[in-house]
Amino acid sequence: MHRPTCGEFLSLSQSTLAAEVGRRRTFAIISHPDAGKTTLTEKLLLYGGAIHLAGSVKARRAARHATSDWMEMERERGISVTSSALHFDYGGFRINLLDTPGHQDFSEDTYRTLIAADSAVMLLDNRKGVEDQTRKLFEVCRMRRIPIFTFVNKCDRVGVPPLQLLDDVEADLGIRCAPITWPATDGTNLLGVYDRSAGTLNLFEKGKDHGQTRAPEEVAGLDDPKVEALLGGRARDRLAEEIELLDAAGSPFDGEALLRGELSPVFFGSALTNFGVESFLDHFLRHAPPPGRRPAAKGSEKVEVAPTDEAFSGFVFKIQANMDPKHRDRVAFIRVCSGRFEAGATVLNTRSGKPIRLARPQQFFAQEREAVTSAWPGDVVGIHDRGSLQIGDTLVTDTELEFDGIPSFSPEHFARVQVPDPLRRKHLDKGLLQLSEEGAVQVFFTDGATGPAPVVGVVGPLQFDVLLHRLEHEYGISARLEPLPYRDARWVTGPDSELRRVARGHDCALVHDRHQRPLLLFRSEWVRQSIEGRETKIEFHRMAQG
Repeated sequence: MHRPTCGEFLSLSQSTLAAEVGRRRTFAIISHPDAGKTTLTEKLLLYGGAIHLAGSVKARRAARHATSDWMEMERERGISVTSSALHFDYGGFRINLLDTPGHQDFSEDTYRTLIAADSAVMLLDNRKGVEDQTRKLFEVCRMRRIPIFTFVNKCDRVGVPPLQLLDDVEADLGIRCAPITWPATDGTNLLGVYDRSAGTLNLFEKGKDHGQTRAPEEVAGLDDPKVEALLGGRARDRLAEEIELLDAAGSPFDGEALLRGELSPVFFGSALTNFGVESFLDHFLRHAPPPGRRPAAKGSEKVEVAPTDEAFSGFVFKIQANMDPKHRDRVAFIRVCSGRFEAGATVLNTRSGKPIRLARPQQFFAQEREAVTSAWPGDVVGIHDRGSLQIGDTLVTDTELEFDGIPSFSPEHFARVQVPDPLRRKHLDKGLLQLSEEGAVQVFFTDGATGPAPVVGVVGPLQFDVLLHRLEHEYGISARLEPLPYRDARWVTGPDSELRRVARGHDCALVHDRHQRPLLLFRSEWVRQSIEGRETKIEFHRMAQG
């Protein structure tokens, strides 16, 4: 009987690691309010076989709620407030879907989640195209140069003509669009989706269960008589002309340009009725990249960590306290970057220099928790944390390695926090510290930590409601907010005297974050641009490196 040698064991381990990395797809969905992000998430889970009945985030009184929405406030309001990490297997792939808030008042949590993703799906409403929130999230993707796939949603409703919408996206975002699928309509109704790469038309029958199950589907060639019978001669000819135009003048699909973030494959459909979802999922899994290299430092040397490196490494991109209010737990979400994550292993937190035991690791499917014994690069794992971890922390077995920190993004709304009972001030400071470590809010001070009431900053104003809700229900603090008139901010570097001189004006203020980094608050974007244009001794930064 042959016994494997040490070299054969090593080869087997390396091949297993490479295989597991190759089948991972870790991505996030970015969108503007009401574009249908949570609905698309549900349908991807439905077609991936992770659920058998899709819920709707709009149906607040229905028996089912959207799988990715688990907080009490999310159920009450019918929106997604926090980011969730969902995973499922489909077609031999392990899919890690980092679900982000899609409502107008999204938080900085959305930005950070994109740091943990290997690709992104940009969801557009076919009636509105690119909107403000989408632009902000797109810029984060561009900063990281991650591949972006575009899904044009709500094509079951009359909207902007597809060709015009593609032109608007290219002009607005500066990225080339390569349509992979194309909507087939009778002028008003979406009847199917044409797959340009396969040369087939997927004809759909609208179900009677409001999209809770997979849509009945029939595949036919464009020249099939049933296509003309269903669409009508005029609609069929128009579809053929549009396809011919795309073939002649449209941007061809280029996998290398996709990976460089220069081109976005575009898909059309309706998440609500399930039209085009399965075709999109199949194409996405085929072309989206597996986990890639991550920039890091090893001592004074800049390096890139390959997912197939045998030494385990990962970083904390999200912390969520009180996911289970009965147990007052705190969970740190770790993106695995290299090697194999093993339950119970002891790793090093390079920021603190202290060992961390990977105790009771779990993966999440909304409220459901599943204990895990191992995970691979691209996976997201939650571990219980007693307050020793912070966002951006690097966890490694190689003690010299440290990933680039996760940046903080400048808030856009500010308020001073007041507590009627001064004896509760210490409790407030503790609650704000923990919430800022989670990244739920950013906390600033005007005269140091012991000065006047702290200032909180958020990306979207709904986070103020989340803050008050959590202070009351998790920390027993009844607080009120005093809105401040600032709508833009930048971290600044320069002589302290210059910073204070600028802050003495009527249209801005100087504060410091919990790391004592100075930040100027401005009454408007116009004020900020005006001051930036004339100040030569001060540097302005939209992000502060974590």
